[in-house]
Amino acid sequence: MRVKIYTTPVCPYCRMAKEFLTQRGVEFEEVNVQENRGAALEMIQKTGQNGVPVIEINNKIIVGFNQEKIIEALGL
Repeated sequence: MRVKIYTTPVCPYCRMAKEFLTQRGVEFEEVNVQENRGAALEMIQKTGQNGVPVIEINNKIIVGFNQEKIIEALGL
């Protein structure tokens, strides 16, 4: 399973999303879009917006910290 989360350091919902995934034993790649302009552009291209967090689970995009959608995408 491939999980990527686009974040910024000051985003409280990003922290909650990372904690949520960690508590469930889900490994993920974190991408800081504040420091990585290329990743920010990639995220905007995928979602059409620039808000974080954006969570990509096996190519499914979830915008924001939506626990139900994350659980569904993870198959938990």
